[in-house]
Parts: sequence; C-alpha cells; structure tokens
Amino acid sequence: MPAEISIPRIIARFVTGFGVLAAVFFWSAGTFNWPEAWLYLVIQFLISGAEAVWLKRNDPELLKERMTFLKSSAKGWDKAFMWISTVVSIPYLLLPGLDAVRYQWSLVPIPVQAIAFGGVIASLLLVFRVLRENPFLSRVVEVQRERSHRVITTGPYRVVRHPMYTGVVVLFFCIPLALGSLWSLIPAALLAALIIVRIPLEEKTLHAELEGYSAYAGRVQYRLFPGVW
Repeated sequence: MPAEISIPRIIARFVTGFGVLAAVFFWSAGTFNWPEAWLYLVIQFLISGAEAVWLKRNDPELLKERMTFLKSSAKGWDKAFMWISTVVSIPYLLLPGLDAVRYQWSLVPIPVQAIAFGGVIASLLLVFRVLRENPFLSRVVEVQRERSHRVITTGPYRVVRHPMYTGVVVLFFCIPLALGSLWSLIPAALLAALIIVRIPLEEKTLHAELEGYSAYAGRVQYRLFPGVW
C-alpha cells in the first residue's frame, strides 16, 4: 500500500465525514437553525483541515495511518475497544440534537457553552500538536518495528505519557456542553471510561515490546492528567 494519500481521496473522506456528522446533528435536531452545531462544525473542519494539509506535506505515512480505521493485525482487545467505541458514539452524536434543540430536556448556560467551546479548540489543537510530535501515532496499539519505532519524549510527552488521549477525553466532555446538552455527558463518560480501560492494556504492550518505554514511564509519572493519573 503506497504511503501517499491522494488529494481527491482526502477531500472525499472530509466531505463524507463532515456530511455524515452534519446530517446526524441536524436530523436529530429537526432543524438547521442550531448555531452551536454550525460553530462546532466550522471549528472542527478548520483544525482537521489544517491537520490534513500539514500531514500531507510533512508526514504522508502518518496521514495514511490516521485514515486507516482498523488493521487486521490489531490485537483482539483493541478491535473490541474500537467497535464498542463506535457503538457508544452513536448516542453520543444523536443525543445533542434531541436534547438541546428538539426536546430541550436540559439547559446549559451560555457562559458554560462558551468555556466548552474554548475547551473544544484547546483539545483539537493539543491533538494537532501530538500528531506533529509523534510520527508513530497509529489508531491501533502496535509497535512499528518496520518504521524504527522509538519512544517519543518531547513536547506534550514530557508532561503525560498519553497526551493524545488527554485531548480526546477533554473533547468528549466539551462537545456536549458546547452544543448545549447535559444528557450527552453520559455517553461521553462511557467513551472516556473506555480510554481509561485501554491505557493500561496499551502500556502493557509498550513495556513489553517498545525499547526504552519502561525507562520513559519511570521518568514521566502521569498517564493522562498531571497530578491526577
């Protein structure tokens, strides 16, 4: 499989992904009159687009990795994690429109929404920074010996061992609040719990198979949030 990903394929992936996301949001809301959803989609599109452009120019092999949903070589528990996460993502994406717009089951104060949008931007930028720092950031847990996989200790990795997960977990909770839905925090918590379960399993693989990881883990104490865990 070639390392290069064609521009038409990248554009098709973006159009499909954002088209599906927009369709889910506005179908569940029953209206296009949902400014928070439009704002989130614009923010996500701009930052994700910048990621894709940077990766295309600077690390096309990592771009290929990030565009691969699941490898056949993935460990059994990792495949289970991916599919369970996909199932939980369905109510996570459907609930905001049902809750915040169609039925208005809950109300999130505007200042809280504003702070949550700030969290969305900060989380997406952290994920972007991690992608720039770590060229081995596969979607599945694996040690890429064919690419001379090494431990990354710079940038956010000086603070926590899994900064990508840090950004993703914060994002899980900020998106529902930004969109105005408290009920969506339930599947958000489930998605975060799946990551917390996945991290020790991932680290078991890294300790066993990635040279230097045990020494790195001894230097960087926290896995996800500084001072917490």
